Amino acid sequence: MPWRTKEASSPSSANPSPEALQSPSSRGNMADKLKDPNTLGFLEAAVKISHTSPDIPAEVQMSVKEHIMRHTRLQRQTTEPASSTRHTSFKRHLPRQMHVSSVDYGNELPPAAEQPTSIGRIKPELYKQKSVDGDDAKSEAAKSCGKINFSLRYDYENETLIVRILKAFDLPAKDFCGSSDPYVKIYLLPDRKCKLQTRVHRKTLNPIFDENFHFPVPYEELADRKLHLSVFDFDRFSRHDMIGEVILDNLFEASDLSRETSIWKDIQYATSESVDLGEIMFSLCYLPTAGRLTLTVIKCRNLKAMDITGYSDPYVKVSLLCDGRRLKKKKTTIKKNTLNPVYNEAIIFDIPPENMDQVSLLISVMDYDRVGHNEIIGVCRVGISAEGLGRDHWNEMLAYPRKPIAHWHSLVEVKKSFKEWQGQAASFDSESSCPSPKPPPTP
Repeated sequence: MPWRTKEASSPSSANPSPEALQSPSSRGNMADKLKDPNTLGFLEAAVKISHTSPDIPAEVQMSVKEHIMRHTRLQRQTTEPASSTRHTSFKRHLPRQMHVSSVDYGNELPPAAEQPTSIGRIKPELYKQKSVDGDDAKSEAAKSCGKINFSLRYDYENETLIVRILKAFDLPAKDFCGSSDPYVKIYLLPDRKCKLQTRVHRKTLNPIFDENFHFPVPYEELADRKLHLSVFDFDRFSRHDMIGEVILDNLFEASDLSRETSIWKDIQYATSESVDLGEIMFSLCYLPTAGRLTLTVIKCRNLKAMDITGYSDPYVKVSLLCDGRRLKKKKTTIKKNTLNPVYNEAIIFDIPPENMDQVSLLISVMDYDRVGHNEIIGVCRVGISAEGLGRDHWNEMLAYPRKPIAHWHSLVEVKKSFKEWQGQAASFDSESSCPSPKPPPTP
């Protein structure tokens, strides 16, 4: 039969003897074919299909592998950036458990972990949702302190801001009888010396105040002022309980104040009156190719007075942190007798791109004292692990590399917002009492 004849004759032609494959003429022909790019592409595909195929000689397979590895090595050298010597000190200060090796730019991707899909498997993520919802409900209940209605108008003739407290609605009960005795304190920050307050309304959760308060202030300064309303519950025999507060950062939020404008605001939960420590403006800029982070301290405004003269001698200290450990610190010059210093000074840190997710910056505004320890006016933090504007500012910097991103940041107390730094609070009180951390011993 024809197919039997074809099958009988195929072994001799399909499987040549090893002597024929190892002959000089065949090796010479194979070496010439390797120089042809079309033939090389075919042989690469053949190697990928089977690395032990008997149709391709061993020497050919080895030469193709060497060519592929050489080509990959050249490609990797052209794309991988050289490690900068400026980053060696940063890597030396990192903890041992953190791997700071260079980034692998290879084409091979790690195999994805197979997740079993058995019906009886327990999925922990399904149970986490309940706890998150419970936390959100508790936080909403804690922050639900009612609403307050007030109006603003500016008297151009007398250069006076008129604040009218109208009423409050749905206040929480602070007394055992299920009611409260509310009143409101009014500040026009940053001035806390001028404090005005309403009358006390007995046993009501929906008081109607309808009282006017006058703050003499030039119209040009209104953009830098904030309205602070604190709602309290009066107690005859003990300390008054704070119900909550409202801070209006922008007085021109609703109108230009030429006519009376009514405003409703949610009363935010608070246990004590927040102290206005001032604000700091700085910009962040990161160069990924150079691994350089530049923080430019621009200026501060409305800083808290720390001296008996009613002023401060402020300077700014920036600490580079990694996992709660301070790696480096740098500071600006000192500005004497001012609450609104202007710096325009750049502070530079060398951080490799692969470590940007592991670090954060702690910005501390300090008051210099010639005698005694330097005092902290306030701090703020930026980084992936920061909260609110600190995290948003950091992410915006990473999203727009090589572009300075500037924002105003409110200063807060160290113990109030950075509980994890309480163990290191003493290190911020004095420059001389903070020796830089020793690098870990090399293994």
